[in-house]
Amino acid sequence: METAIPKTSFKDKTNKVLGINPQDALISKLYMSVSFIALLIGGILGLVQGLNRAGLLELPSWLNYYQVLTAHGLLLVLVFTAFFTIGYFYAALSHTLGGLLPVVRKMAWVGFSLKIVGFVLAVVPIIMNEASVMYTFYPPMAAHPAFYIGLALIVVGVWVCAFGAFIQVANWRKNNKGQHVPILAYFATAVFILLFFGSVPVAIEVLVMIIPWSIGWVETINVMVARTLFWAFGHTLVNIWYLTAVSAWYVVVPKIMGGRRWSDVLTRVVIIGLVVMNITGGFHHQIVDPAINEVVKYMHVFMSLAIGFPSLMTAFALFAVFERTARRKGGKGLIGWWKKMPWGDVRFLAPFIAMVAFIPAGAGGIAQSTNQLDGVVHNTMWIVGHFHLTLGMSVAMTFFGISYWLVPYISKRVLTPAMNRLGVIQTILWTVGMIFMSGAMHWVGLLGSPRRTSYTTYGDHATALSWDPYLTFLAVGGTLLIIAVILQVYAVFNMMFFAPKGDTEFPIAEEEDNATKTPYWTERWGIWIVVMLIVVAMAYVIPLTDMIVNAPPGSPPFKTW
Repeated sequence: METAIPKTSFKDKTNKVLGINPQDALISKLYMSVSFIALLIGGILGLVQGLNRAGLLELPSWLNYYQVLTAHGLLLVLVFTAFFTIGYFYAALSHTLGGLLPVVRKMAWVGFSLKIVGFVLAVVPIIMNEASVMYTFYPPMAAHPAFYIGLALIVVGVWVCAFGAFIQVANWRKNNKGQHVPILAYFATAVFILLFFGSVPVAIEVLVMIIPWSIGWVETINVMVARTLFWAFGHTLVNIWYLTAVSAWYVVVPKIMGGRRWSDVLTRVVIIGLVVMNITGGFHHQIVDPAINEVVKYMHVFMSLAIGFPSLMTAFALFAVFERTARRKGGKGLIGWWKKMPWGDVRFLAPFIAMVAFIPAGAGGIAQSTNQLDGVVHNTMWIVGHFHLTLGMSVAMTFFGISYWLVPYISKRVLTPAMNRLGVIQTILWTVGMIFMSGAMHWVGLLGSPRRTSYTTYGDHATALSWDPYLTFLAVGGTLLIIAVILQVYAVFNMMFFAPKGDTEFPIAEEEDNATKTPYWTERWGIWIVVMLIVVAMAYVIPLTDMIVNAPPGSPPFKTW
């Protein structure tokens, strides 16, 4: 079945003329504010951590490396990304679906409140040095129960927001039967599906296993089951960030360039592929774990690498958009058309660099999915470098690029030339800083420097001392990054409260004129969720059953710091 492009309703037209509903704008502004405050505090802690890890800064007796690492990770991995993603997609749902429903607004506020309460509950034990578990909550390391209860509330808050988005989309589909959900709302649907289903395993881990164990209601915990449930969530979270960034690459960047989307069909197929194949990738984080047999690991290598196909399709589609748009603007030659790209526009420059960074980041992920190569780098700083390249470049830089039009849009203000120049400088600083820091982490990891440890020379051993020059590069990169963070946070709040008033467009690129009509099977989310659950069952039922039936003696809680 094929359908036409959705008709524009009176409510949609009104929304476009008047801009975002003030109540919807307030929700997104609040989410953005929390996100970028978390970026600032988490960035400062990251600098402290980097200087200490390089042996250049000694922490006071009341603060330790693992405490700083936990707070840094919680703020940037959970708070910065989660609040940005929800604020961004709720603004997109409001814009493309004619304004949020009253019940959805209430759910956004309830979700926000739960996440804030949960965040406070999680932070207090960290400050008291009762939760320095490096934010991955791996048993047998055990934090104060309040830390886990806070994390559980954050997950519940995310679920409330996810169901709010589902209600919003279902209402639109009910009133627009037979039409395709607008593309950004389609991306939002996929992201919230992953947020819900991906967080179910970690909710089981925290609620059923860790909280009773940390309180003392049970004496031991099955460490392997807990790790497996954690990574089913952890890996999915990475790809939720990626899918959020990809939404801007497909939909926003072509519009900012003055071009069009290359293929709506391909875009929706990529989204479905990323949803169906995501959760199973968690096992490649456990490829060196001893309690998983080789056959299961071999199967999971393929399941992890399968995610590369939609990524390659994305690369093809986006570079097709770049070349077509640049040539329409007069670009010529094999590579001469690159001169026609809007390099001076931060809304393009930041996400473009983010896309390019995903090439080495994705290649590193492929290396880590391979048993032999992962054996070389698994417990080294290489992994930390890969993580920063993926989150810090591909995801965070896309989020920064989005902020330069989204914040003015929801604030009814405009991006000035001066702020655009500041954004370009901030983008360059961030890029150079991340090259220094992430590059040094990758290299020193190959030389054997371990991760998850504070600075040590291992009794002035020659090998450990040879890591110091690379760790100095790490510290230099971290210093450049905190300058970029300060500029970014300044830009966000300037655009939110002090920039000149005016109307800013919500940039959504249309399809090419001769684009193939999109088949309606792409809207059958019920089918795709069933397929996703079947794939998840194929990946997890046998190994989890084995871990439970043949469980080793459980572990009591340990406080290692």
